Parts: sequence; C-alpha cells; structure tokens
Amino acid sequence: MAERINFYDQIKRNKIKSVLLIFSIFIVFMVLGYVISYGFGPDYFFLIMIIAIVMSILYVLIGYYKSDKIALNSVGAKPASNTAHRQFYNSVEGLCLASGMPMPKLYVMENEQINAFATGRDPKRGVICVTTGALKKLNKQELEGVLAHELSHIANYDIRFMTLVAVMVGMIAIFSQLFLRSLRFGGGNDKENRGNAILMLVGVVLAIVAPLIVKLVQLAISRKREYAADASAVKFTRYTKGLIGAFNKIKNEQPSEQTKKNVNKAIAPLFISDPFKRKISGLFSTHPDINDRIRILERM
Repeated sequence: MAERINFYDQIKRNKIKSVLLIFSIFIVFMVLGYVISYGFGPDYFFLIMIIAIVMSILYVLIGYYKSDKIALNSVGAKPASNTAHRQFYNSVEGLCLASGMPMPKLYVMENEQINAFATGRDPKRGVICVTTGALKKLNKQELEGVLAHELSHIANYDIRFMTLVAVMVGMIAIFSQLFLRSLRFGGGNDKENRGNAILMLVGVVLAIVAPLIVKLVQLAISRKREYAADASAVKFTRYTKGLIGAFNKIKNEQPSEQTKKNVNKAIAPLFISDPFKRKISGLFSTHPDINDRIRILERM
C-alpha cells in the first residue's frame, strides 16, 4: 500500500520547490551576466541589465494590474448571478467562511468543458471564473473541490508569485536579445574581446540557451503551484473525493471547438487543467499530468 501523504507536507514541499526553482532562474541570470561582463566589461553589463529590467518590469506590470480584466474579457466571462448560479455562490461563500478568505468576485464563461480559473493579484481582489460546463456536469462535492483549488491560488498569492517569475524570465529573454544584437556592432573593447574569446563564445551560447532553460523552469514552477493548490483544496474542504471526481470527469473530455475559438492560449495556464488538452511532454506542459494529480490526491 502506498504511503499516505499529509496535505500540509505536500503544500510545504511544493512551495519550497517553487522557491528553489525561482532561485535557479536567478542563478542563470547571474552566470549569464558574469560571462558577459567579463568579456565586455562591467559598464556594458550594467547598461544591458538596466534596460532589460526596466523593459520586462514595465511589460509585466501592465499585465499584472490588468490581469483579471484581460483574462475575463478574453473568454467573454459574465458576472455570476446569485439567483441563477446559487450553488456556485453558496459553495464559494462556505469555503470563504471556513478559510477566513474574503469573498472573491464570481464569473461564468459559456463553455461546455469542465474548467475554471482564478485571477487577481491578492485575496481582496480575487476573481473566480467557472465554465457553464462545470456548473452543469459537476455535483456539489466536485464543484467545491474545483472552487477550493481556485481559491487556493488566490490564498497562496500565485498570481503575484508567477508575475515575479514572469519578470525574471522576461528580463533574461530581453537581456539575451540585447546582448546578441549588440554583437553586430562589436560592443565593448576589441582588445578585451579578443583576449576573452572563449568567454565570449560561452556568453553567446548562454544567451541562446538561457531563455529556453528559464522558460522550462517557469513551466515547472507552474506545475508545482498546481500541485500545491490541489493539496490546499483538500485543506479547505477536508475531502479528497470531490476534486478527484472532478479530475476524472475532466480527463475524459475532449477540447471543444468553442474552446479553440474563444480561449486565448496565453491564459490557458490559469485554468485548473489545460483547456486544449495538448499532448505535450511533462517538461513543456503548464499543468501536471492529471492522472498523477489523482494518484497524489488518493494518497491524502
């Protein structure tokens, strides 16, 4: 018999792994910066770094403060009605009372697939959106499991955390592009460049590879936050079978034409499961394998 998993331990492990992964992005940035500064000089490095930081922060902050509106508008979500969507309201209200969370704004999007997402940069500005398919196909316990998962993302400040990750990933991508483009103009001192030809070559390789590496790390962090939200949902509900039942129904669905037309792939990572059901390997996926999520939940 498989060893039982304590949901508190599961939450803690995935949060620690998330922090270690984001630290690895910082290490990649420092190694890349060191090599470039050694080959071109520290002044050149700091100039590129400042430009990259400013550009990435400005770009991501716009998305950060408008993330809820961008996500909701992109899927055509409408505010939920406390009469037409009574069970939705009651379930979230009960979970919020039990967890001490403020009530998020509730939205519904027209889609026959079972899915949901959360957004909002902090609990006071939280938003939960569910599909009409989820409201129709899930029973009370299954819907509560899904809603508890989404509420967990808000409680864990996952939007804020993933924004920080996006800033760092964007910074490295911009930094690398600026460095590679600058080579065309022979940046830095020619004598120093010739003397550090090997380091320059390493710098070029790192500038090409680093964005891919940190993108993979970003995807890994996204998967860890999903595992943590699954465990936090169990902490909120003290019941695993609801979320397990929802996942079993989700995994048997196929992406609808409505999803392909109306859901922007840029916001797919926000959903509890990939709405496009893309058959891609674990390293390149935004979500953990749904069967793995079910197996872990069954051991809690």
